[in-house]
Amino acid sequence: MPPHEASLEQAWRRNLFVCTFGAFTTVLAMTLLLPFLPLYVAALGVRNPGAVAQWSGITFGATFLASGAAAPFWGRVADRWGRKPILVRASLGMAACMALTGTVQTIWQLLALRLLTGLLGGYASGSTLLVATQTPKARSAWALGVLSSGIMAGGVAGPLLGGALPPLIGVRRTFLLAGGVIFVAFLATVLLIREARPERVVGPRPGAWSEVPDRRAVLAMLLTGTLLTLANMSIEPIVTLYVAQLMPRGGPVTVMSGLIMAAAALGSVLAAPPVGRIADRIGPRRVVVAGLLACALLLLPQALVTRTWQLLVLRFLMGAALAGLSPAITSMIRHAVPLTVAGRILSLNTSAQYVGFVAGPLLGGIVAAHLGMRPVFLVTSLLMLAGAVLASRLRDLPPGR
Repeated sequence: MPPHEASLEQAWRRNLFVCTFGAFTTVLAMTLLLPFLPLYVAALGVRNPGAVAQWSGITFGATFLASGAAAPFWGRVADRWGRKPILVRASLGMAACMALTGTVQTIWQLLALRLLTGLLGGYASGSTLLVATQTPKARSAWALGVLSSGIMAGGVAGPLLGGALPPLIGVRRTFLLAGGVIFVAFLATVLLIREARPERVVGPRPGAWSEVPDRRAVLAMLLTGTLLTLANMSIEPIVTLYVAQLMPRGGPVTVMSGLIMAAAALGSVLAAPPVGRIADRIGPRRVVVAGLLACALLLLPQALVTRTWQLLVLRFLMGAALAGLSPAITSMIRHAVPLTVAGRILSLNTSAQYVGFVAGPLLGGIVAAHLGMRPVFLVTSLLMLAGAVLASRLRDLPPGR
């Protein structure tokens, strides 16, 4: 291999390693406060139990709302100035916001910092942009699968550490420690990531959609991204209540619920890289169709289980099926759009997935309240099946520039 090609090969692999580490640490920090957020809200002066629950939901969701709203703007910035500056900004901004969160004195300060974290953050979505655009297209689905595993592993480790660290070092020091870990990711990003200079556009910049050859395919993938998170989040809020129905009275409901949630995440972490390799061989569209069909089929028996171990196994398998979707969707969009607008279009995929984070719990709650918990699985299955039919009607597109 010529020295120049060897250098490029080393660069994209190093980029992938740094991005995976950075995405893992930032997602870990964002989910770290889940176990103790209500306690922190109460410590800031919110006394009424109902108000504590309400403020906990508002402050946690504020980060994702702000991040989803800001994603298209940062995507445009990435297309013009490069993806590495986006990661540098996100890691430094999140390190500062996370450390400052440990110093707040009022609930409004906490809300403001959670919103600021969403606006300035976005390391995981920025990593997706950089890996998708700087990795050879023949390896892009595998690389995105590895990155996806790091992101999901952060989502698993965050609540676990969030439950273990506060009793040992205190809540405020936990935030400071999280900020310090993200600062390490900032240093690694600055020192180790290499990026080819973005292609400069002379004269007025056209709209992103005007440069997309097949908008129908991209729109279908954006919708599929929404379905991906909706399918997961429509179930998560009712898992504990569902488990309580399946277990004898007085059983360890919260422990089993945590294991079932972790099983889905573990399935995703383990399956993402190998499914990414398959997508590189057979094409991402086929993996998207297969993943949606698998999720639709796996949701049906979840509505009929009579034992918690049955739900545990099915959630693990569903996590594995969901793992292949996100990298394949990103890879398909990247192959379908020119590099000059990749950041803007891929950032829309981030926003689309955040729509699922909001719509999923709403859908699950409404269906559960009016029809019961088992129909939630059936309704979600129908949505995934509709997505599979839509994706199956798309053609395999030639890659964009």
